[in-house]
Amino acid sequence: MEKIQRISYTDISKNFQEVEPALTHQEALEESNRCLYCYDAPCIQACPTGIDIPTFIKKIASGNLFGSAKTIMSSNPVGASCARVCPTEELCEGACVLNHSTKPILIGNLQRYATDWAIKNEQTLFQPGTPNGKKVAVIGGGPAGLSAARELARLGFEVTIYEAAEKAGGLNTYGIVSFRLPQAISYWEVEQVEKLNVTIKTNTVVGRDVSIDYLTENFDRIVLAVGMSQVPDLGIDGEDLAGVYDAIEFVKETKSGQLSNELIGKRAVVIGAGNTAIDGATCSVRLGAENVKILYRRTEEEMTAYDFEYEFAKQDGVEFRWLTAPKRIIGDENGKVTEIECLKMKLGAPDKDGRRKPEVIKGSEHILPTDAVIKAIGQTRHLELIEALGLHHESGVVQVNQENYQTSNPKIFACGDVVFGKGKGDAMVVTAAQQGKQVAYSIHKQYTAVETV
Repeated sequence: MEKIQRISYTDISKNFQEVEPALTHQEALEESNRCLYCYDAPCIQACPTGIDIPTFIKKIASGNLFGSAKTIMSSNPVGASCARVCPTEELCEGACVLNHSTKPILIGNLQRYATDWAIKNEQTLFQPGTPNGKKVAVIGGGPAGLSAARELARLGFEVTIYEAAEKAGGLNTYGIVSFRLPQAISYWEVEQVEKLNVTIKTNTVVGRDVSIDYLTENFDRIVLAVGMSQVPDLGIDGEDLAGVYDAIEFVKETKSGQLSNELIGKRAVVIGAGNTAIDGATCSVRLGAENVKILYRRTEEEMTAYDFEYEFAKQDGVEFRWLTAPKRIIGDENGKVTEIECLKMKLGAPDKDGRRKPEVIKGSEHILPTDAVIKAIGQTRHLELIEALGLHHESGVVQVNQENYQTSNPKIFACGDVVFGKGKGDAMVVTAAQQGKQVAYSIHKQYTAVETV
């Protein structure tokens, strides 16, 4: 892919169009016919949601695009989004048997081809199940919450989603850059859930707009799927200066069309080296920044961003400064960022998580000129809500039974980033979707078990 060209403000919106072109009809046919349709397909085992990949690919080859899309979405309620954002080279494509001979099947592209057809043709893929008289409240309308709600509705439950944002979809709607995942894709997935008679109450914060007592009194079960909160403070001087951004809010503004010309021809520094940091950096490039640096206090080996995200940023001309940490942010007399003072680091002994702990090199202070600082050092937890629900947690990571995702309160289940902690697997959209499904099945199993007694 060619490096992004710096452009004028009037052309900036074009820089946020999808960078990965869709397969043509002929390309999709040729690619689907390369598949060996393995009986014991390792690609299925590598998919967290267990999509029957050979089946959906074979349906593309035979021209049954509705059946292909339904096969995908039945296993993954956010399968259209995952076709674009899953690290397929580490999952399904990485497990393809053709890796040993030629090249793997482009599973993600084929998944996108089938789901794009369903979106373009306004298909309704599923119908609600026979009502069973039970009601479930889902707190959070992101990938995990939508998946739980979708499956519960198909199983006959009456479901209401409470979403704090203006639109449902969570990370897929607001947190993943448009040039990877357009909002229209997430909106379609939300619409598929709504068509199952799921009620989605947006702009509704549990604990403020609706009480916890109301939920516990009016619903048989509650699913907590709130994800995580905002980026925490760096804890250094200058964070209140103009030009310092929360990476989550920064990306959200680009997805909501609130593009700014403030970065055209300017310099930006991103703190952190996860996928959100990459998004902040590549968005800055597309907003016209002339120079974008990512600062990370560890080394390239410890960064948490996916490999393909790292390569993407490098192709965009993003500069990486390893073993570098911010000390303070410096501004001018008008309160605007002008510089950031940094420290060089070295890696010491491993910490409690097994990662070597960064240590400051004395006398290594140095100044980098910059016009913007974007904070991307992880996210805080919804502690107030978690504690108001009375759930057991470890530093905001809700503790659940790993078999059924039940919390310390038997009526409340949890899934997605709210249960994700270090050393507990990969925090991916596809993982959240699978957990949402598993929560739905666990709740359903409780009631079917009662009926059979």
